[in-house]
Amino acid sequence: MNAELPEAYRVAVSSDDGGPATVFEHLWTPYRMAYIRGEGKPTGAHDCPFCVIPTMSDEDGLIVARGTTVFAVLNLYPYNAGHLMLVPYRHVPDYTDLTAEEVAELGKFTQAAMRTVRAVSGAHGFNIGMNQGSVAGAGIADHLHQHAVPRWGGDTNFMPVVGLTRVLPQVLRETRSLLAQAWAYAAASLREA
Repeated sequence: MNAELPEAYRVAVSSDDGGPATVFEHLWTPYRMAYIRGEGKPTGAHDCPFCVIPTMSDEDGLIVARGTTVFAVLNLYPYNAGHLMLVPYRHVPDYTDLTAEEVAELGKFTQAAMRTVRAVSGAHGFNIGMNQGSVAGAGIADHLHQHAVPRWGGDTNFMPVVGLTRVLPQVLRETRSLLAQAWAYAAASLREA
């Protein structure tokens, strides 16, 4: 199909004359290019997104819930719909740098994130984890954050495996609103119990 596109929209693929690139459609996810290029990644403590986000409104920062030492925020570049990050307010790079209070609240927020996403979207499972250091894959290595990625049976299909594209069925602001409402409801129910 690429041959039908105007030259300005064609994607050059080296050493692929008549190969796979000539038969595959390209689905564009231009929002990912900012991440790939490193736009918005911190250059120092003064511009760390995980330090800046708590100073924003919940809606603008995509914050789902705030705790005493930890907050939950939607990932701006999600692997799946509902991909949350659980982040300590304190700017520390390593899990071993957390206080006992921060570790406890991080654990509680992880459980709350799983319960909330399950209630809202019926997730079948989760990938929970953190990459410690840039060598381990941390995109923002200087500020610890834990990922909670919801998974569904069959979510690894043609699109991510062959198409190398994730399909997100909802804009982040709508996802944030649903999760924040469900999180608040669950928290209120626990306090009443």
